[in-house]
Order: sequence, then structure tokens, then C-alpha cells
Amino acid sequence: MKKLLFGVVDAIKAKSIQFIITTSFTLVTVLVVLFVGVMLYSKFSETAEQNAFLNTQQILEQVKYNLDSYLNGTTQIFELVDDKIRRSQSITSEKLNEQLEAIVETRKDIVSIAVFSRKGELLMGTPSKPMRKNSKLTEQSWFQSAIDDPNNLSFSLPHIQNLFKGEYTWVVSMSRGITIKGDRGDIPAVLLVDVNFKEIDELCQRVGLGKRGYAYIIDLVGNIVYHPQQQLIYVGLKNENRSLPLKYSYGSYVDEAEGDKRLITIKTVDQLGWKIIGVSYMDEIATTKSEISRFIIWLLIFVIVMVLFVLSYISAKISKPIKMLERSMERVEQGDFTVNEPIRGSQEVEQLSLRFHLMMAKVRELMSQIIQEQEAKRKSELEVLQAQIHPHFLYNTLNSVVRMVGIGKNEDVITTITSLSKLFRISLSRGKNMITVQEELEHVRHYLIIQKMRYKQKFEYEIEAEDAVLACKTVKLLLQPIVENAIYHGIEHMADPGEIHISASLSEGKVLLQVRDNGLGMLPVVREQVLTGSYKSEGGSGVGIHNVHERIRLTFGDEYGLEIESELEVGTVVKVWIPCLQGYGQEG
Repeated sequence: MKKLLFGVVDAIKAKSIQFIITTSFTLVTVLVVLFVGVMLYSKFSETAEQNAFLNTQQILEQVKYNLDSYLNGTTQIFELVDDKIRRSQSITSEKLNEQLEAIVETRKDIVSIAVFSRKGELLMGTPSKPMRKNSKLTEQSWFQSAIDDPNNLSFSLPHIQNLFKGEYTWVVSMSRGITIKGDRGDIPAVLLVDVNFKEIDELCQRVGLGKRGYAYIIDLVGNIVYHPQQQLIYVGLKNENRSLPLKYSYGSYVDEAEGDKRLITIKTVDQLGWKIIGVSYMDEIATTKSEISRFIIWLLIFVIVMVLFVLSYISAKISKPIKMLERSMERVEQGDFTVNEPIRGSQEVEQLSLRFHLMMAKVRELMSQIIQEQEAKRKSELEVLQAQIHPHFLYNTLNSVVRMVGIGKNEDVITTITSLSKLFRISLSRGKNMITVQEELEHVRHYLIIQKMRYKQKFEYEIEAEDAVLACKTVKLLLQPIVENAIYHGIEHMADPGEIHISASLSEGKVLLQVRDNGLGMLPVVREQVLTGSYKSEGGSGVGIHNVHERIRLTFGDEYGLEIESELEVGTVVKVWIPCLQGYGQEG
């Protein structure tokens, strides 16, 4: 993990500043938005569940309140009817009948009011309707409750009103034992008030717990008082787990008995002990969570896109002057030292640009100084190299003249002295460093005359040149060290006479001077060492081919200089490449 982290850090360091700014801020923004998103999702999800629980409880509380209010109202009507009957002198009096009819007309939910004897005989009824035969009145639950507990007002389960002829209406029967006045004193009886169940049904139907949720009512023993899918319950196509709600009066719990995860909320109607049970499906709460998560995801995407756009713009503005400065440095790297463009940007970038241009001005100044110093050094080196050649050759030639004088070869002495004088006249050249190719060939011819005298006709030589190159300028004393090297290392140790051939011609727009001999030749490694100056020998000029090669390159450039071709026992060819120049500066 540590290596991976360092690898990521190193990868970021290798990128541009724009990439680093954009990536870093985007990463921080994404992490912050993710953290906020997770916190919001967690909080919203928790709030959504709490709101769902609270909303269900509030709805059921409202249903309970409405149902309590309605039942209180019907209870008051029952008490009013009971009071009217108790105060009446006769249960069949016309005044009592008018009062009860007024109550029924005033409360449209009152279906009927009736008084029965304990044997089930109808003593009074409003509205006045004939009873059905075989109604089995005494076996009905409301009648039994009034007989068993005459002082308690009982409510029956919803049922079809089947006592009187007429419409079949779903009612809830309210009953209680009463005492009425008779000819022989007080008579125990049962008061029945049937309330239209439609009112209770409408109160419960208005309950909405999500798209699929609903509420139903059970009594104290678990019998269903109301259910929005009552018919499915009766035919067995739907079932409700009523065992757990019977254990609680209030509260909520999650039930999975029906296969779906449902939130069960319970409220109890205080007056009757009925339980209002709300059923909410948890997948609807999960849908709310899913909507919240989708919203947060889209919000995250939008924020990231906006952050990328803004950061790309800002980072581009920040990195633009730095990139301009980088391009200026690349131009300097490629050799353009004339860069002097001011760069606008932040204070740090402008200061960096100013320091860079001040540095470039100093570099240009130093380069100009170095060029002047190198030029002076080049001229000094040329003069030193040429000065090394003069005393060496003069020393050898004078030794030869002394020997010839000693043996009495006066003519050879004259010839040698004459050639030596002409050779030095050309070498001096009135202080000029550059001479013509014709003068260089004349110089080497006198040198060969002197050397031929010294080596007693040990070699023959030939010089030829094209007219086109005779007027071209060259550094003086190029050929003498090469010819000297050919004599000392190539021909001197041969048994047979040697040959030296010198030519001057034009080739590929350049002047080609060649010195060819049929001497001993040299190994490839020796050829390389001769040009680099690393080859050491006991004889020869002591200055050698390397000095000639360096003089040409110092004067004309690295594309000019010497090439050596050699083969053992065959000979050596030294090619001298110089430009074809006419009217070249006299001081080189």
C-alpha cells in the first residue's frame, strides 16, 4: 500500500502543473462531495423512515380522533334516546314517538331505534316497520350483551340489519339494558340503536398510507370491524396477522408474515377498545431512499463536471504563463538565445520571467565574450602550431647541410640552401597565415628537394594540380608535415626506392589535396591514434598529422580536415579537405 501511494505521488509529480491542479482539486472535491453525499443520504434515509413512521402515526391518530368523536356523538344520541324513554310515562306515547322520529331525521346515520322486552318482543320502534320472521333476535350478540351486562353500553360488529323489513343496511348495533314504566311498575327491557356503518367506513376509507398502504380495525378479541378488502378476507384470499396487534395498544413494528416487509402501526380507540392498525409497505420507504440516492448521485456528477470545468479554466489561466516560459526555455535549449518576450501572469511568474530574461542577457554577454576569447585563442594556437614546425625542420636541414659540407658536396649544399631559402620565404609569407594552393605546392616541392638531398635519392616524387584550385586559399604549411611523415615512417625503412605523389583537385565543391606514398603503411589503430594525437613515435616531425588536422578544423570548421587510408606493405594516402576559397582574409 505504501509503495502504491508513493507511486501515485511520483506519477502526479511527473505531470504538468495544470494536470496537478485540476486532479488535486477534483480529487479533494470528489472526496468532500462523496462524504457530504453519504452523510446526506444517511440523514435523509433516517429522516425518511422517521417521517414515514411519524406520518403513519399521525394519520392513524387522526383516524382515532375522528372515530372517537363520531362514537362519542353516537353515544350521546344513545344516552339522549335512553333519557327520553326513561322520562316518558308510556313507551307507546305519541310524544315519545315524535321525539324519537325527530332524532332519526336529524341524524341521518341513525338507521333505527327500538325497545325489546327481555323475551325479544318489540315494544317500540322508530321508524315504525314490521319485524322479519325468524330473526332470532334473542340469539344476536348485541341482545345477549345487553342481557348479560345491562349497565354497559355495547357495540356490535358490523352486520346487516335483519330485524325489520326493508333495505339491508350494514349497521353497528348499540345496545344496553333499560327500565321502562308499565302498568304494574318498572319493566326491564333492551334499548337498541342501529348506526349506519357507512359513516365509519368513510372515515377509514380516507386513510392513505402510501400507494399500497391501508388501515383496518379489529375489536378486543381480534374480530375485524373494518377492512378495505373485507370481501377478500371473508372468502379467504387475504389474511391479516392479528395475533401481534392484540398484544399492543400503541406502537409500531415490522412484520414479514405476509411475504412483504410491512410497517405495522397500532392505535386503540379508548371508548370501545377497538384497535386501528395501519399497514405501510417498507419498499415504498426504500423507493424514497432510492430517489434520494439518485438525486445525490446526479448532484455529485453535476458538481464534479462543474468543478472540472471551473478548475480546468483556472488551472489553464495559472499554467499558461508558465507554459510560455517553458517554451522560451525550449527555444534557448535549441540554441535561440535572442528570447526576450515579457510574460504576464501572477507576481511569482512575472518575477521568474524577469529573472530568466536577466539571466539570458547575462548569458548573451558571456557568450559574446567567450567568442572573442576563443577567436583570440584560435589565432594564438595557429601561431603556436606553426611556430612548432619551423625550428624542427630548420634543425634537421642544417644538420644535413653540415654533413654535405663535411664531405665536399658543394653543389648539393647550394641546391639545399637555395631550396631552404625559397621554402622559408614562402613560410614567412610576409606574416600571412593564408597562402594559395599554388604557393603551398611550391613550398612542399622545395621541401622534397631538400629531403631528397638528405636521403640520397631514396625516393622519387611527383606533383600535379588542376588549374582551378591553384588560386584557392589554404592554411600554409599543411603538406610539409604529411610529406615528412610519409618519408620518415613510410619510405625511410624500405629496401626499395619509394614514391611520393602529391595532387590538388576539386571534389564535391571542395579542394582535395592528396599525399600518396608506397611505403610500409600502418595499422587501423595507428591511423586513429595519428589523427587524435595519441600516437607516440621515436622519429618524425614531432608535430605530426594531428597538428595539421587541428589547424584545418580550427580555421575552416569540423567538416574539414584529414582522412587517412593505409594498407600494410602497400602504402598510405592522406587526403586533405579544405574549402575552395578565394580572397580569404589575409590573417585567417
